[in-house]
Amino acid sequence: MTIQDIDIAYTAVATAENGRDGRVASDDGKLDVVVNPPKELGGSGAGTNPEQLFAAGYSACFQGALGVVARKEKADISGSRVTAKVSMGKSAGGGFGLEVELVVSIPNVDAATAQQLVEAAHLVCPYSNATRGNIKVDLTVA
Repeated sequence: MTIQDIDIAYTAVATAENGRDGRVASDDGKLDVVVNPPKELGGSGAGTNPEQLFAAGYSACFQGALGVVARKEKADISGSRVTAKVSMGKSAGGGFGLEVELVVSIPNVDAATAQQLVEAAHLVCPYSNATRGNIKVDLTVA
């Protein structure tokens, strides 16, 4: 797979302290959250965790890509929702890995159109492009 060159339009900056059991903040102060491992992984679960942050970013980004595709296709995606389910577990190589399921609901189009829009958005979305070929991403039209 070839590394994609881009014309950078924006750079987000965030800094973590104490890894998965600490704090993450953006350089502009708009994001400042406590992170803790979830109870399922032996943590306190008191704060958010990197997987939730990834799910939030991916779902918002995919919704944006869906909007780009829908405008081009003149499709009505009002009332649509994108839910990202990010799972973490041990990989065969001994480390840890992620899997994602994107569940997309587009109530104002038929099932075939919804599937087409979701597949097209998956080609446009920066998160999809970053993860393609690296982790399993399932697309589900609800």
